[in-house]
Amino acid sequence: MHDDRRITEVRLQRFVRERIGPAVYSRSLPLALSSWDAPDEPVPALEAMRQDFRPQEHGAPWGKPWGTKWLRLQGEVPESWGTGPDTTVEVLVDLGFTTEIPGFQCEGMAWRPDGTIIKAVSPRNQYIPLKLLGGGMAVDFYVEAAANPDVAQGWTFAAMPYGDKSTAGTAPQYRLGNIAIAEMNQAVWELQQDIWTLSGLMAELPLELPRRHEILRALERMMDIMDPDDVAGTAAVGREALAEVLARPAYASAHQLVATGHAHIDSAWLWPVRETVRKCARTFSNVVSLMDEHPDFVFSCSSAQQLAWIKELYPELFSRIREKVRAGQFVPVGGMWVESDTNMPGGEAMARQFVEGKGFFMAEFGIECHEAWLPDSFGYSAALPQIVKSAGSRWFLTQKISWNQTNKFPHHTFNWEGIDGTRLFTHFPPVDTYNSELTGRELAHAERNYRDHGRGTVSLVPFGYGDGGGGPTREMLAAASRTANLEGSPKVRIGSAESFFTQAEEDYPVLPVWVGEMYLELHRGTYTSQARTKKGNRRSEHLLREAELWCTTAAVRTSGAYAYPAAELKRLWQLVLLQQFHDILPGSSIAWVHQDAERNYQAIGEALEAIIGQAAAAVLGNGERMFLLNAAPHARAGVAALAAGEPAVPEEEVHAKAHDGGYILDNGVIRAVLDGNGLLTSLVDHATGREAIAPGQRGNLLELHRDTPNEWDAWDIDGFYRRNVTSLTQAASLRLSREGAAAVVSVERLAGASAVTQHISLAAGSPSLSITTSVDWQEREKLLKLGFALDVRAERSAAETQFGHVFRPTHTNTSWETAKFEICAHRWIHVAEPGYGVAISNSSTYGHDVTRNIRDSDGGTTTTVRLSLLRAPKFPDPDADRGLHELTVTIRPGAGIAGAVEEGYRTNLMPRLVRGASPVEPLFSVTNPALVIEAVKLAEDGSGDVVVRLYESLGERSAGKLTANFQVRSVTAVDLLERPVPAPGVEPGQGGVDLALRPFQLVTLRVSRAAGPASK
Repeated sequence: MHDDRRITEVRLQRFVRERIGPAVYSRSLPLALSSWDAPDEPVPALEAMRQDFRPQEHGAPWGKPWGTKWLRLQGEVPESWGTGPDTTVEVLVDLGFTTEIPGFQCEGMAWRPDGTIIKAVSPRNQYIPLKLLGGGMAVDFYVEAAANPDVAQGWTFAAMPYGDKSTAGTAPQYRLGNIAIAEMNQAVWELQQDIWTLSGLMAELPLELPRRHEILRALERMMDIMDPDDVAGTAAVGREALAEVLARPAYASAHQLVATGHAHIDSAWLWPVRETVRKCARTFSNVVSLMDEHPDFVFSCSSAQQLAWIKELYPELFSRIREKVRAGQFVPVGGMWVESDTNMPGGEAMARQFVEGKGFFMAEFGIECHEAWLPDSFGYSAALPQIVKSAGSRWFLTQKISWNQTNKFPHHTFNWEGIDGTRLFTHFPPVDTYNSELTGRELAHAERNYRDHGRGTVSLVPFGYGDGGGGPTREMLAAASRTANLEGSPKVRIGSAESFFTQAEEDYPVLPVWVGEMYLELHRGTYTSQARTKKGNRRSEHLLREAELWCTTAAVRTSGAYAYPAAELKRLWQLVLLQQFHDILPGSSIAWVHQDAERNYQAIGEALEAIIGQAAAAVLGNGERMFLLNAAPHARAGVAALAAGEPAVPEEEVHAKAHDGGYILDNGVIRAVLDGNGLLTSLVDHATGREAIAPGQRGNLLELHRDTPNEWDAWDIDGFYRRNVTSLTQAASLRLSREGAAAVVSVERLAGASAVTQHISLAAGSPSLSITTSVDWQEREKLLKLGFALDVRAERSAAETQFGHVFRPTHTNTSWETAKFEICAHRWIHVAEPGYGVAISNSSTYGHDVTRNIRDSDGGTTTTVRLSLLRAPKFPDPDADRGLHELTVTIRPGAGIAGAVEEGYRTNLMPRLVRGASPVEPLFSVTNPALVIEAVKLAEDGSGDVVVRLYESLGERSAGKLTANFQVRSVTAVDLLERPVPAPGVEPGQGGVDLALRPFQLVTLRVSRAAGPASK
């Protein structure tokens, strides 16, 4: 037979485009329009409806960037419309949409005149059924149209002005499209869905498979028997021609797909947080409307923060959501406050994501999520399995690792083993998207791509347009029903994430194991972009630690006279957790988002300083003695950990003298030599007498790189950046001064056009040299690194992560190691050979790289540790990081892991000196410093119980005793939500708790107080 396949396929494309599509709505009638433009920020619906609406021309341009236009739509439905057996009436609202990019342009919300929400209108969901407008044949409602600019601009990554209202301009962004009453033919629409499903499937089948040709010929017969001049009248016979091929059952071995509705909404990104709130309302209104029509439709919704916004600002919609939660259709997932970044948040912050998220879902809906849901975060910390399990969850889902540039991840369903040995059932949807449309291509890709065939048979597919694109649609549900049991296609069933995980566990009982972090081989620049946001996060985390510690101390020590500010601390925690969303903390949002973040951090800091001050006054009493409040888990200046006492005056002094154009600083603990350009040429700890700086090399070396990634500017650092570097070896000035008990060398130099001042200080008794770098950053597309070339043969580096640290090889033996040319560390990074190591801590820097080289001169190994201080990407914020920055780094020679841990806290918990009357004993003390107390707080339930969270910090088996220094009735091991759980190695005993913890084990204890006198 002659091959006319391509001819038939082209014929089909045109038949659908010119005949089927237009016949869905065969007749329409324009509505009368009037409008009012909000002068600036959005206003509540009822307030907007009270304004003076003026006549609005159809087809007119509208919408300054980030503006809001309110439209009033009025008209009458002709009596004969919607009376046929296959016809209904809908209102179509086209605000000027571009259907190619749902979620990245204008959006609209339809409102009834009484201020209740109807549903949203979006690029691929422009209809509003007449029955939702209140009944009758009269049309009278409002549309809140948001002129969100297309910041993506075709993903060219070009600098653009729209990310900041001050530079976005006022030119209209859109032109109103068709806004009309229309009669819909349901039979034609159903035929359209039949064709869409079959043609999508056909395109994915091999040419040699008979099934492909059977579908083609059925589609051909459909076109032959239909009348192109009477599509509505012949749609039924067209469907009959396709019925047989649609009814063929799937292969017995077909892959199974659990399809769950989804609408991934970034809590901020190419729009500000205030617009995310409206995106959520629009999407969720679409979802509940769709549920009314389809009782089997299930939608998975993560991020408690987003539902908290709906509860506060859209209470009527929240009530509708509650009903759908009870019905099992609207399903909260993830159990986190937001879909956070997992590389950079501190351990306690990651814990609180689950405490606040699960707490909200349980309080509002009576539901506990058992899966962590992070489809889009930029890599996954090796500490996450333990944190997820400690929150009472069992499963983990992500998709982002499919974005890897270099290596393809070997599994889709597996056990993920964290740093402490905890294993977590994990799934990567092989469909490779969290915004599926359930197309034939996507379903076929999911089946072909699944890497666990022969062992597992089921995977998950989240479907729906995200980021304000409207979520799932009726077209997607039609596709799901047609592919439930269709030959040549995977079997699709609508279901919840929980139903998928339950089935997958039964289906695949013996899982492969992935050990350690899941490093995303992309988006490495997110460890550095928007340094002010990262500094605000780090500072807020530590202020929250201090505030909770001193508030708890005051509540216990004053026998209840001090009122613990639980509600305010919760509010501040939730605000910090919001900023840890995976496009805020990583620095990958528009300028507006980061301006908001910086304002929030300023307000958080002011509020927490006030709380700390009040708690300190309550616990110390009125007096003129000077006390050091030591919130660190290690003693400092003679003051015990977690205590307040008078600091010891250092007996040692720092000797400083000029040397060869530079200076030598020596405090009897370490000795540092700086050359005439302020570069560190020698660093020796007196205990070992060993030189830390490699022969002929330098530390404190600033290097300026060209930073022009191929795409995703704020997200990416591409490996070729290293080929273009300028070493900033020349200083403009160098001077020595004294600041209290410290000697300080100040260095001024230029980094490109940016002025740099460094204060290199050595304090009396300090085991580390501190370097504070102040930069007036004026570069564009540059990366500033600070490096230390160390005489250490380190085969791996250790970098702090949540509740522990992660090792990474320094070599590039395989493509997996080669891809990790930029890595994330929290407060410290450590490199060592047996018997000797060097720790480098930081105040707010996350991006690092560690390289090694063998010296020709002596055969020794130089291990170079560099910190990424600043970047200057042009998209999406063309002025990212420009301005003033201050970053502190310390280097501690002769340090083991314990020294690195201590140094990290020392650098991030600045000495806090407060006047008072008497010292304060710590609430808790630990006999082994390897057991680090991370948080002390009062219980979430308001009982007054004290909760203490600690972890094994060295990566080894550690034993010790925790003692509560107040009257105790009982001690219970609990999970992160403060519920009793078994805890291996935890033995409450007389006067304390005996601990024998495995490496990096996390323990939370709930201490019930006994009545008795408070003590200082």
